[in-house]
Amino acid sequence: MYYAIISEDVENSLPLRQTARPAHTERLQALKAEGRLLVAGPHPALDTPEPGEAGFTGSLVIAEFDSLEAAQAWADSDPYIEAGVYEKVTVKPFKAVLP
Repeated sequence: MYYAIISEDVENSLPLRQTARPAHTERLQALKAEGRLLVAGPHPALDTPEPGEAGFTGSLVIAEFDSLEAAQAWADSDPYIEAGVYEKVTVKPFKAVLP
C-alpha cells in the first residue's frame, strides 16, 4: 500500500536542508530503485519551482510500504528529522486513483 509522508519545515529551514540533503535524497533514490517511490519533492515557499533564499515549507513523499508502522519508521529516520528541518511529520495511507 502507498503512504503519504507530509512534512512541514521549521522557519528558515534552507541551511538545515542544504546540510542534510545528500543523505535525504540517497534514501529516496533507494526507494526509487526498489520501485516503491510514487513521487517525492519539496513545497517551495514561493510560487516558483526555484524559490531561492526563500527556501521550502515542507515536503511530500508518497511511497509503498508494508504497513503504516513501516512507513512511520521510515519517516522517523529521515536525515531531515535529525538535522531539525521538520517541525511536523504526518504519515497517512494513500490510495492512488488517477491517472
